[in-house]
Order: sequence, then C-alpha cells, then structure tokens
Amino acid sequence: MRTLGLLGGMSWESTLPYYRALNERVRERLGGLHSAKMLLASVDFAEIEPLMRADRWDEAGALLGHTAAVLERGGAEGLVLCTNTLHKVAPAIEKAVSIPILHIVEPTADAVRRKGLKTVGLLATRFTMEADFYVERLRQHGLEAVVPDASDRAEVHRVIFEELCLGKVREASRRSYQDIIRRLALAGAQGVILGCTEIAMLISPEDSPLPVFDTTALHAERAIDWALAA
Repeated sequence: MRTLGLLGGMSWESTLPYYRALNERVRERLGGLHSAKMLLASVDFAEIEPLMRADRWDEAGALLGHTAAVLERGGAEGLVLCTNTLHKVAPAIEKAVSIPILHIVEPTADAVRRKGLKTVGLLATRFTMEADFYVERLRQHGLEAVVPDASDRAEVHRVIFEELCLGKVREASRRSYQDIIRRLALAGAQGVILGCTEIAMLISPEDSPLPVFDTTALHAERAIDWALAA
C-alpha cells in the first residue's frame, strides 16, 4: 500500500471526513485491522483565507507547496489536497514536489460520466464557481457546468464560510441550498457537484432534487484505488 499525504485544514471540518473515508475504504477492501497509510499536514486556514479574498493566489500556492514538500520528505508517495477551491493552485504545488497530486476533478468527472450525464450544477465557494480552473477541467472531460446566478452564488459562499467551515449545520441553509439546486435544474443541470468539501455536511443525496456527486467521497475512493494499486 502506498502512503498518502493529506494536505488538509481548509477547513478542518472537511478534513475529518477524508480521514474517515480513506480508512473505511481500506477496511472494506482489505478487511481485518487494515487501515490507510497516510500522513496529514493540517494548515491554519486563517492564514490562507485572507490570501484567497485578496486574490493573492501565488502566496497561497507557495505556502501549500511548502507544506506539500514537508509531506513528501516525510514519506508521502501521493498527495491528496483535501479541498476543492485550493486546487486552483495545484500547478504551484506540483512544482514544489515530485510526487503526484491526485486531482479531485478526475474522479468527480468520471462519476458524472458513468451516470450518463452531460450537464451538472456546481455548488462551491465563489472562488471556484467564478473561476475557470474547475469548470474548464470538467469541460476537458466533455462535461458542461451550470453555476448559480450572482445572488445564489453569494448565498452558497456565505453558508460555506460563515456556517459549514465553523461546524454549523442549519436547516434554513439546507432549504436554501435545495431551492438553489432546483433553480440549477431549471437551468439544465442533470445532477449537482458538491464542489466544496464542506457541502456534504449539509446536503446528502436524500436532500437533493438532483443526483448528488460528493467530491470528498469520490476523491477518497480514487485515492485508495491509487494507494492499493502499488
């Protein structure tokens, strides 16, 4: 089994499910007392979030690249970036290490295609919904992404940073997200990508009027596929 390097803490609320999901998948595959081999470097999100707001992505990339290099020196053989939004700086991280980054969009796109869907709604931070790095990567897989309108994007983003990143799960916000998903369906979405790792805390498949693609679960599954293919 290869050793995974988890780059987490963005936020730590979504890093916890990664640790559980990775170990559960190894137990399912290998049984007994088996668990995932991994190293975790958890950053202080309060140092990174202001860089994101100020559009200082180069600095965020340098900080995460340094942390990724620490994981590699510690013995990590593949890198799992436990966040969707910070995949924006994945190229900078790749330059800082010689081990592969197991990109979150790849298993997500594969799951959408297996369902036979072509157009998906994208719920994420505004940094992800309003930039090209995520949507363009989906497009490379033959998929089109529909993002919410400006007011809905603001609400999705607000809930992530003011509630979910702080461990707050509110029923009113769940209803708000459900309404946004319905509007995405009217705009042509056949399914919805939970393109922020915290959103799965709020929206489960049972909560959504569209098929849900949980990026955290899909990313963890692909990471264990890779780790056990050694």
